[in-house]
Amino acid sequence: MTDGQIKDLRQEAEHLFYHGYDNYMKYAFPEDELRPLSCKPLTRDRQDPSHIGLNDALGNYSLSLVDSLSTLAILASSPSQVQRKKSLRHFQTGVAFLVEQYGDGSEGSAGQGLRARGFDVDSKVQVFETMIRGVGGLLSAHLFATGELPITGYLPEDTASTSGSTSIQWPQDFVYNGQLLRLARDLADRLVPAFHTDTGIPYPRVNLRHGIPFYSESPLHRDAEKGVCSKTQQRSPELTETCSAGAGSLLLEFTAMSRLTGDSRYETLGKRAFWSIWDRKGPTGLVGAGIDAETGLWTSSYTGIGAGIDSFYEYAGKAYILLSAVKSTSASTDGFSHRWDMPGSYLQVWSDSHTAINHHLRRGKMFIHPHYVQADLFTGATRAHWFDSLSAFYPGVLTLLGHVEEATEVHLLNTALWSRYSALPERWSTTAGSIEGGLGWWGGRPEFIESTYYLYRATRDPWYLHVGEMVLRDIKRRCWTKCGWAGIHDVRSGERSDRMESFFLSETAKYLFLLFEPEHPLNKIDAPFVFNTEGHPLILPRANNSLRTPNRASEPGTPVKSSGDSTVSTCPVPAGMQPFSLSTVAARGDIYHAANLARLHFMPTLETIESPLIEYSADHPSVSISDVRSPSNFTYYPWTLPLELIPYNATCDKMTARPTFDITFPTLPNGLLTPASLQRVLNGILVNSISGLRLGMIQDVKVDTSGVPNGGELYRVQAINNIAMGKDEKVFMARDAAANVVNPSDPNFTRVRDTAMLDLVVDVATEPIYRTDDSTTLFDHPSSDNSTSFNASASNLVDSSPAHEDPKPESNMKLAFNSLIEHFAALIHNHGQELNRGRSREYIPAVTPTGAGAAPLPDVEDALGPDPSRPPRGDLLWNTIYLVGNNCGGRLPLNIVREHQILIMKRGGCSFGQKLQNIPSVPPSKHSLQLVIVVSYDEAEEGLPSGWLVRPLLEAQQLTSTGLPRHRPIPMVLVGGGDKTYDVFRRAVGVGVKRRYSVEAQGVPI
Repeated sequence: MTDGQIKDLRQEAEHLFYHGYDNYMKYAFPEDELRPLSCKPLTRDRQDPSHIGLNDALGNYSLSLVDSLSTLAILASSPSQVQRKKSLRHFQTGVAFLVEQYGDGSEGSAGQGLRARGFDVDSKVQVFETMIRGVGGLLSAHLFATGELPITGYLPEDTASTSGSTSIQWPQDFVYNGQLLRLARDLADRLVPAFHTDTGIPYPRVNLRHGIPFYSESPLHRDAEKGVCSKTQQRSPELTETCSAGAGSLLLEFTAMSRLTGDSRYETLGKRAFWSIWDRKGPTGLVGAGIDAETGLWTSSYTGIGAGIDSFYEYAGKAYILLSAVKSTSASTDGFSHRWDMPGSYLQVWSDSHTAINHHLRRGKMFIHPHYVQADLFTGATRAHWFDSLSAFYPGVLTLLGHVEEATEVHLLNTALWSRYSALPERWSTTAGSIEGGLGWWGGRPEFIESTYYLYRATRDPWYLHVGEMVLRDIKRRCWTKCGWAGIHDVRSGERSDRMESFFLSETAKYLFLLFEPEHPLNKIDAPFVFNTEGHPLILPRANNSLRTPNRASEPGTPVKSSGDSTVSTCPVPAGMQPFSLSTVAARGDIYHAANLARLHFMPTLETIESPLIEYSADHPSVSISDVRSPSNFTYYPWTLPLELIPYNATCDKMTARPTFDITFPTLPNGLLTPASLQRVLNGILVNSISGLRLGMIQDVKVDTSGVPNGGELYRVQAINNIAMGKDEKVFMARDAAANVVNPSDPNFTRVRDTAMLDLVVDVATEPIYRTDDSTTLFDHPSSDNSTSFNASASNLVDSSPAHEDPKPESNMKLAFNSLIEHFAALIHNHGQELNRGRSREYIPAVTPTGAGAAPLPDVEDALGPDPSRPPRGDLLWNTIYLVGNNCGGRLPLNIVREHQILIMKRGGCSFGQKLQNIPSVPPSKHSLQLVIVVSYDEAEEGLPSGWLVRPLLEAQQLTSTGLPRHRPIPMVLVGGGDKTYDVFRRAVGVGVKRRYSVEAQGVPI
């Protein structure tokens, strides 16, 4: 795309904004929003207070003007001097108009405006919407007004008034002296009552004048004399459910407020809310969509990356960036938890969330093209196969935090969908290939163009300029009205809605302009600034003792490195140019995979074009034919992409078929499935009968290829009789579940023992076990007073045959079903006696070594794993454990090896062979050393996916400490997890082994 074309598109983006803004000021100001079809203001629904779709955002405080101020400031850096002066003038007069209506935020007579004193209005609003639009918009505009954020050619000069306060002289005798900051604080103070909860999670709504009298359970009302409500007041039916995004996306604005005002209260509340959500994450490591602010309990088991959750993950990453600028000085005086104040803690939240999202929600290339689904918060099981337009934010955050390739893949699907509908529908089903549940509207949402902007900034690939051009053309073609820009009620029919949302001016138009203005000072600033989730730029001031600090446009930032920074991410270098193409994206082999998933190839040819701009264009030559028509050919996208960017004679990657199949068991007479046949238990599903059972299998479990007969990926159970299962859930099978169902000689299943991988079963004390250091620790054998052993006899076990023996045919079939996949575990029905309540039983994956020095594991029975429905039973075989550090400092004392069955070592410092050589030889005994466990740390496995281990190589025969060949080699295994695993063994009171088995069904590894 030529510089001239980019310039034209930038000017069109400016005109797009002003067509909406000018008509808002003409027809709707000082009300909140504009009705672009009827050319009238849109206000709160006073007749129906329950109309939260309108009333949550519209607070009766000139919302669209507040939301537009930062966009005006950004347009004031336009390359065109005429446009620059126009936008700066509009920004300054907009501030003056706002002060005229709501006062200057002071307590004197100047604080009274034409409409209200500050934001003293009787409006019940949503805390989240008011924070990101109102508080965020006012703070951002203040940062531009004082020069903290750059405006080209704007160099405000402070002047001292007679009262000693600092001020900035603007045209038309307006003096800016911090009015926007005082108004932002006034609005923030009116939101603070919502944070009065026992959980730290703010209530979803607040009245800007009266506070929260409708939440009678708030601690704010517990004092009958000082509170609003009496102690005998009945609990109101007011909804206390909020969402993760609504409660956890308040810390950027409140942190900026604290740093600008010096009042740390706001920052404390915002951070407390964020961590209150994160600390309640589900077992999947994800947060849910709905949570009760009073109880802290999740009200919905749905999780995803879209509505109700989106900006929580966004703010985790952006908080790290923003907080890296300046050290907080409020932690020691306000007593926040240490992690609240460490930038690295927020980066760790993002990193953990990103890992969990990819594990539970991401569907990879085997599903035609990568995308995300909705899952169960507690199990990770897939719940729905749709995604919403809000989730289009995710590629932008991925790009911002260095995951450009993943962002590119996801953005391709969004681009294909926009190409299909000329907008993004609110919700779209990947399985049906159509709009989900009739949710086909597009209200001008910015998330897709926001991600396009971030990706272009990271890659400079012209593909994204053409994507932006497509969005601009389609908005002009479908949304234009003579009084502004309308939303689309149905993207299929083109029916429009009579509302121009404030975020269209705050975000959509802003990101389009910045996309086409690569030299904008915000695109060049060397400082840790972020856009809040409403598109308002925020930056922490370097000094708050004056109204203004020097302009940062050319100043290098000096972020503070936090000791809590555990992850360092850098943005990858953009890919090089492809032969015969200027676009790396256009040359991708999977570009048409996204088009296939979006069903672009099924779209009919468009014979006629309908647009309100056609009639308008008759006497407006600035409207081109590109604005009123889209292509009739959907074989490539975006439709604005010139053919010369598509590589000549290019080929696509092969589209991967989804590897799935079903295993169905026969139904016996009187063996119909009943509710008792399947039972949901703690870690999965208990199968009490397999009569008529259908298992849906899918190949998506990555494993270490050295331990799998055919390598690569294993199949897992993704559904049992249409009950979805998560990737980490287990299938428990009762002892007699397979009785009389399958012929024992059935050749369809073959049981194969895993020679590389096994599980260590560890009993862990819930109370800490204190040790002086890594080389001095003794565990006493649990006494009979607080521990009992369980007799693992043939009458109560699924299979009592040792793994190395050749079992009978009937037992072989039971074993095959018992280990149908890695998740299957034996369940004992005879309860027996329980271990004491002070212990928990855990699995730790381990890998055996290879090479001349590798020794076989002790020939012992497999330990019993955790019971799915009750505490574990029976002692583990080995219960004397000793931690020896890295064991590189010389020969261990003889008594340690003689009196302890397990030695725990840290990886590193010396070779595996040297660690074993430092262990003295002792006569074999059931009380002496049985197994060495080496704990590996993440840095030792660089380049491997998380959770993977390489088999240790013991290339030489084991030697004794005197250098002689060891007659009885010591068994060793390697585990991962670093300090976390080492701490588990520090508290361990028992260790056993549980071997792994896989099953082949007609030669296919399961």
